[in-house]
Amino acid sequence: MTNIINTTKLLELLDNRKFHALRDALAEYNEVDIAQFLGSLPREKAILAFRTLSKDEASDVFSELGSEMQQAIIASVTDAELAEIVEDLSTDDAVDMLEELPANVVKRVLKSAKPGTRALINQFLKYPEDSAGSIMTAEFTDLRADMTVRQAIHRIRRTGEDRETVYTCYVIGDGRQLEGVVSLKDLLLANDSALVKELMDTNVISIGTLEDRKEAARLLHKYGFLALPVVDHEMRLVGIITIDDAMDVMEQEVSEDFEVMGALHPSEKPYLKTGVFALAKNRIVWLLVLMVSGMVTGGILGRYEAAFSAMPLLVTFIPMLTDTGGNAGSQSSTLIIRGIATGDIAGRDIPAVLWKELRVALVVGVALSVVNYIRLVITYPGCGLVALTVACTMLCTVVMAKTIGGVLPLIANVFHADPAIMAAPLITTIVDALSLIIYFNIASKLLAL
Repeated sequence: MTNIINTTKLLELLDNRKFHALRDALAEYNEVDIAQFLGSLPREKAILAFRTLSKDEASDVFSELGSEMQQAIIASVTDAELAEIVEDLSTDDAVDMLEELPANVVKRVLKSAKPGTRALINQFLKYPEDSAGSIMTAEFTDLRADMTVRQAIHRIRRTGEDRETVYTCYVIGDGRQLEGVVSLKDLLLANDSALVKELMDTNVISIGTLEDRKEAARLLHKYGFLALPVVDHEMRLVGIITIDDAMDVMEQEVSEDFEVMGALHPSEKPYLKTGVFALAKNRIVWLLVLMVSGMVTGGILGRYEAAFSAMPLLVTFIPMLTDTGGNAGSQSSTLIIRGIATGDIAGRDIPAVLWKELRVALVVGVALSVVNYIRLVITYPGCGLVALTVACTMLCTVVMAKTIGGVLPLIANVFHADPAIMAAPLITTIVDALSLIIYFNIASKLLAL
């Protein structure tokens, strides 16, 4: 059962400066809830409440705070207090924090850290932002193959408190090469005299430090691991990626994809904390691109002005055709982008996707064309050729739109571009232009315009 945080009570204790009571009250809650509570307070009150936390709890809460609040707390504590916070943070949390802070604050944090911690953090900061190395932690449990189970469990007890996880242990050799993996469950159930090498699984699934962090999240999801070992180019174990870090990556990637699919430049800050001009800047670039590309549609209409001047009724069906084409293309692109994100579809699947989308488009297109033909024949008696023109255009538009919507994201992925850019706004703009060309060409042939 969730322990719901009593904001009113905590604020009352804080306002009355009953700090010991506040400390005891905060100790009853999860660090995520405490961080959320602090984030809702004015900066001065938040810092005051943070300073009431115990040493261990303070580090856990600090890692859950936003970068602005972290910066405010860093500015309010002494170098000794800052050193304690940094030492208690896991390496990946410390790196994530530093990547969001100004350079002068980063210098102070690194200066306060112990030499070993500072060297480790600097090493992690060198990895590319989107790499597996950038989200890994160095706090893992390592064992030796020639250890007995008794020795292994003793080592876990001695070092486990500072480790990110103890449920999965990694067996390394003399050069720190990854040799195998063994679970805590297997160790606890085995005989004390058994050797680790007899229990470990040598078929280890790992990821390189420079590989994409999305691939790490995909592997953790695919195999249901709690942690994934990260190795360098010499297969030396340098860290692990835990499932909570993978969830953060997936959340960030989904947020970015939604923004890109909505014709927005991704923003790292929450909506309410992003300035008006920053939001406008994130939106205006794509809107300009789409506006300019939308001019192509106007050019096409101008080219066929004589056709719809001769038969104005044709203009009536343009919105329906372009909207249906855009929606059809968006359906396909959304499914393909999702398939790429989950790893179900890759660039090599372009022929299979093309063949499937063509068949789906034919089924959908024929159904929509028949319905439209019947409706137009009833609505506009004596305009059978016009109805046939619209029906044929509908079929061709749906086939074209679903083919483009299915293939373009895969082409983007092949060229290492974000498939999400080939989403609704761009697909719709392309399909609008092509559907008009198809429409007026068919109309010119069937209606002799």
